[in-house]
Amino acid sequence: MKYLLMDILACPMCKHFPLKLIVIEKDSHSEHKLPWDKIPCEAFCGRLMKSIEKARPDISTCKECFKDEIVTGVLYCEKCQRWYPIIEEIPRMLPDELRDEKRNLAFLEKHREKLPEEIVKHGKPFNLG
Repeated sequence: MKYLLMDILACPMCKHFPLKLIVIEKDSHSEHKLPWDKIPCEAFCGRLMKSIEKARPDISTCKECFKDEIVTGVLYCEKCQRWYPIIEEIPRMLPDELRDEKRNLAFLEKHREKLPEEIVKHGKPFNLG
C-alpha cells in the first residue's frame, strides 16, 4: 500500500477520516518514480500523518514517499475503534460481517508486540482482550 492512499481511505463502517496508520513492515523501491509533477495528496499526507493544510509537503518529500510500500500494517479508526490489517501490501477493509475472525485473530497474535494495546486488547470487531 502506498502512503498516498491515506488521502482517500475512510473507515468503511463509520466513514471517519483520516485513519491512523501503524506500519509494521515497509519496503522501498528506488525504481518507483512519482508519475506527477505536483503533490498528489489533496487533504491528508499519509507519510507525515498530518492534514495537508497543516503540513504541506514539498514535491521532493512526495517523490521519496512514493518509493515506499507498506507491506504489513494496520489502519485504525479512532472514532469506532475498528482496525483493518494491511497484508502483502493490500489493505483488507471489509465490513465486520465479511471479516474472517480466525485470520484476524491470527494476524493480531503474530503482530501483538508491534501494535498498540488499543488495537490488540480493545480493537473491534476482534481483539485478544
